[in-house]
Amino acid sequence: MKGLRKLLDSAKPNFEKGAKFGKLHSLFDALETLAFVPNRVTKSGAHIRDAIDMKRTMIVVVLAMVPALLFGMWNVGHFHFQALGQLDQKTFWEIFWFGFLKVLPIILVSYVTGLTIEIIFAQIRNHDVPEGFFVTGFLIPLIMPVDVPLWMVAIATAFAVIIGVEVFGGAGMNILNPALTARAFLFFSYPSWMSGDKVWVSGLSEMDKVADGFTGETIMGMYAQAPAGVTPSIPYSPLEMFLGTIPGSIGETSTLAILIGAAILIWTGIGSWKIIVSVFGGGLLMGYILNLFAVNPYMQVDAWEHLLLGGFAFGAVFMATDPVSATQTERGKWIYGFLIGLLAILIRVLNPAYPEGVMLAILLMNVFAPLIDHYVVEANIKKRKKRLQASNS
Repeated sequence: MKGLRKLLDSAKPNFEKGAKFGKLHSLFDALETLAFVPNRVTKSGAHIRDAIDMKRTMIVVVLAMVPALLFGMWNVGHFHFQALGQLDQKTFWEIFWFGFLKVLPIILVSYVTGLTIEIIFAQIRNHDVPEGFFVTGFLIPLIMPVDVPLWMVAIATAFAVIIGVEVFGGAGMNILNPALTARAFLFFSYPSWMSGDKVWVSGLSEMDKVADGFTGETIMGMYAQAPAGVTPSIPYSPLEMFLGTIPGSIGETSTLAILIGAAILIWTGIGSWKIIVSVFGGGLLMGYILNLFAVNPYMQVDAWEHLLLGGFAFGAVFMATDPVSATQTERGKWIYGFLIGLLAILIRVLNPAYPEGVMLAILLMNVFAPLIDHYVVEANIKKRKKRLQASNS
């Protein structure tokens, strides 16, 4: 590391403003601060001084998502070889390696596209490259189907960065979660590539022959498409749903891997446990309410099973807790998360055209987050005024 530090120090003068490569100052700064803690310190005024900076905070979030990513890679290979009827002939590492090679290009396209745009905007504005895309660039691949074309990933990432972030003034000013903005863009622009029974299994759309009885449809899709009065036969056990050996987006299937990430975020204090718990609580309550008035198979799904399906757990842990687009007040976090859970299950069950719901619920509450904080602050002000009046009387 000392050699790298010397190399960067020797090259740094060439990237200062007005120097030979001054136009690449933002890019050099991003690379330097990725490898080392910045040596700049505040000299006056009120500032927070801590051993961890924003880039390290974002890296912890990325590390928390690694279990979901690794399992997702294995799951991609698992369903691919299962569809071919070759699963018993493959070793663990052959299965994982296939998934690794399928997922890696999606990650690379996401980061190359997003960071290029971020660097261009940072250079135009004469700012440092924001840290938020370290997480966004990792999130986008995890919420995509494995067979999504790479050019769609590039377009969606560019849309999320430009329309979802930069038009609001840059990172920290956006009102919507950028990764979910990318997902929503693809869902409404190219719905056939984001739903159905083929998009969740690598290469299934090109296969002429698959194993007998194999299905690539998600459990939610089975319920949503079931005829009235007919309860679909679900080929997956609750344990398989919890472990994640079911079709779905790359990083969203394994509730176990996601909960490991949640433990990392809560233990480090980076993720809000209040939001995570309240999202699960709201979803569980709405699931029980729908069970009481069940008139179709989807409403009869056990409330706790909803928490294992689709992107619910992933959204609760990694999307709803986004510190920029979520609520900031402590009481507001409870309200915000609870409403996300309620709306996610409500949309999932009552909207047959969209059997997921988590994405729309989080985006909707992103919009209402400032309003929730406003009323929480107003309520606190009124309470303090009454307390002051009571003490003066």
